[in-house]
Parts: sequence; C-alpha cells; structure tokens
Amino acid sequence: MNRVGSSVWRRFSSTSSSPTFVAKPAPAKARHHVQIPDTSFPHGYSLTGVHCGVKKNPSVLDLTVILSTSSKPASAAACFTRNAFKAAPVLVSQDVLEKSVGRARAIVTNSGCANAVTGKQGLEDAWAMVKATDALLPQRTKSKANKDIHDTFVMSTGVIGQNLPISKILSGISSLVPSSLGSDFAAWERAAKGFMTTDTFPKLRARTFSLGGRMFRMAGMDKGAGMIHPDMGPPTNPGQLHATLLGCILTDAAVSPQALQSALTYAVDRSFNSISVDGDMSTNDTIVVLANGAAAGETKEIEEHDPLFPAFRDELTSFAAELAQLVVRDGEGATKFVTVSVEGAPTFTDAHRVASKISTSALVKTALYGEDANWGRILAATGSVPLSTPIDPYRVNVTFVPADGSTPLPVLVRGEPEQVDEVRAKEILSAEDFEIKVDLGLGSESAQYWTCDFSYEYVRINGDYRS
Repeated sequence: MNRVGSSVWRRFSSTSSSPTFVAKPAPAKARHHVQIPDTSFPHGYSLTGVHCGVKKNPSVLDLTVILSTSSKPASAAACFTRNAFKAAPVLVSQDVLEKSVGRARAIVTNSGCANAVTGKQGLEDAWAMVKATDALLPQRTKSKANKDIHDTFVMSTGVIGQNLPISKILSGISSLVPSSLGSDFAAWERAAKGFMTTDTFPKLRARTFSLGGRMFRMAGMDKGAGMIHPDMGPPTNPGQLHATLLGCILTDAAVSPQALQSALTYAVDRSFNSISVDGDMSTNDTIVVLANGAAAGETKEIEEHDPLFPAFRDELTSFAAELAQLVVRDGEGATKFVTVSVEGAPTFTDAHRVASKISTSALVKTALYGEDANWGRILAATGSVPLSTPIDPYRVNVTFVPADGSTPLPVLVRGEPEQVDEVRAKEILSAEDFEIKVDLGLGSESAQYWTCDFSYEYVRINGDYRS
C-alpha cells in the first residue's frame, strides 16, 4: 500500500487509535407526538386502530379504520404515487375515486405489508378490504347505474412483494362494532399508530380555522420515515417518476369534490411533494382528504370559484406542510431537519426542481451529517438542473441560516466565495434545525423542500429491513 493509501486507511479504520469521525445518535423524536384537545378534532368521524395479525407483535397496531358518520357521503379527493409499479391499493383507490365521482365515507389502512407487486391476488385482497369496510357503513341506495360504487379508500404499507394475510385483516375489520370506534384523542392516536412501520412516533395533528365567519376543524395523520421522496398527483395527471408515504386529512367543512381535488393537488405540490428522506419513490404513496360538511349545517359546498376557496386551499396547504415535515423529522436515522429554500427563480417549477436536487444529493446529505459546510456540493447540485432560463453563476448566492434567528452566514455572494468563518459554520450546522438558502437571481419565484441527513443508522435500518 502506498503512503497516500495508508494514510486514508488509517483515517477510516475502526482499529485506528485516533478515529477522526464519531457516529452521532439521532435526537429523541418522541417530543413531536403531542396531546391534542378533543375539541380540535373535526365532527362526524369515528375511527380506531387495532392489531389484526399482520405484524407478529400483538401489542403493535397494524389496522386502521376511519368512518365518516355524517348523513351523506363526504367529498373526497386524493393524490397517488406516479410510480409505474402502482400497488394494488393505489389502483383500487383510484377506481373508487373515479366511480364515486369524488364521494366516499371511509378509509382502511394496514401496515406491515404493502400489497405491492402482488398481481391478481393483490387486487382481489385490496377489493376485499374495501368491501369489508363498506359493510360497516349504512348502505347507499344503489341503482343499476351506480351498483359498482364503493365508499372506502384502501391503503397499505410495509414490505413489497408479499401477499397480505387477508383473512386476518378481514376478521379485524368485521370484528369492529360502533363502541370500538371513537372520536376522542385516544381514538385518533390509535388510528395514527395503525399506520406506522419504521416510524418512531405517531404523526397526528389537528387545528381549527375560520371560513366566512364560521369555525371548522381539520385533523390528519401520516406515516413515513424511509423510501421518502413523493411525487404524487391526481389520477388523471401523469408525471415524471420521482416515497412509502401514506396520509389522510379530514375536515368538517363543506367543499365540493372538484374544489377539494384542486385544493389538494395545489397543497401536495407544496408539502408532501416537497420532502425527501432518501430520494426513493414508493409504489404506495397516497394522500386522501375527506370533507364531510358536518360543521357546515345547510351551508352550500365551497366551489373553486367561491371567494372562500383560496382561504380553504391555503389552510389545507399549511396543514399538509405541517404533516409532511413530521415525516422528515422522523427520517430513518436522521439527525438533522433542513429547510432548502430556493429563491429568485424564473418559475415555481424551476425553484422546486433545484430544491429537490439539493435535497436528494447524497454528497450534500452526508455533509449535513458530518456538519461540514461544504457549499460546493450545494452548487454542484444546483448547476446540474436544466432550467427554463439558464443559470448565470455570477448571480447566485448561497447562505446558511440558523433556526434561532441569529445572523445568517453567506458563503457565496453573486458567484464569489466568501471568507467563511468555519467556527460559525460549524455552530450553525451542529444544530438540529437550520436552512440552506439559494438565490438564483433569475426571477421572483421560490420553493421550499424539507430534507434530512444520511447517517450510519439509515444504512443499518435499510440493510436489515426484511429481517
């Protein structure tokens, strides 16, 4: 071994007497699970999470059922993975949404098995889950024209390529009675836990908001910690491949199906489609929203042309971003939560693509773990993205922004490197939260992504996922 090779080996050898790098544990994440007052949850929903036997440990919940109990079907909207290998529950839920013309009353989810790449049997199992959950609801009056309409969205998460233990799941669903479902915090918490796989805490949030002088409520849950880089859209909007991320948002506002889908598509682009843990897209990504109007009385549903629509859309977007950020905070092995802000872009799409590229760069993410202000990697990622207007390197600025409100640290100003205070840079990057801000100097559009670092723990989790 030559002298250089010997030197490199000594730096990284586990037997070295003076190792130069020490693995850091992920920060405690349980603090992100918070108690929510019962009054914050939307009216007209009953739900629970139970153990049905998909997972081996009987103390771990693996089945969630959510029912809308309002007098008529809720408006429904959804965004699904654009992966070419869409899982059976994705295909079935797309069909449910299309044939019901945006009306539904239930969601059923299992964790522990993704029911993805499972062929004909997988489709039959997903439909069986839909029909079993439909049976828990008061039956719709059906005619020959709508005999194929179903009320339930189905979602699954877990290992790909394995069939569901469907008899256990169907027994779990059919065993539910009204008294086993609830609407208080404990019921919502059980439902959120039924979604979990490698998640370290249940991701549950709720809020109240005002529209037209009336108070409404919105609550939601999602799951995800790895295989996270969603690119979801409505069923009729194919796009490029870009996580497993599952989520649902429930509100007691009255919104028409068309307006709800428009609001959700807008919100997802600025929330769930703006997060990345590892850059890998799942076969199962699904976000569902139900709006049952239980708090609206006789008020008519909000339409897209209604003056109240922008306010509802923005409330949904803000709430979706809050849920999405919880996924990044729970990223497998993650020790950092990093906001990547791209400003001065010609279009939102340009800004979003640059932010995505930075957020998925393995070199950037390993530098984040090492708390190394290696801004050259940020520039390399930025410059690799073709934009509608070519980048002028002498207009670009890069800044590290601390989350505590203290003075930001510019590292590149109009294409010229700054004399970086490495002690200050280390101080900023050693915090759990901080921001990377890139100004392209090409326009007025901006976008944000939320990402995390790559750690040794991430490799350990994913090198041993199926065992």
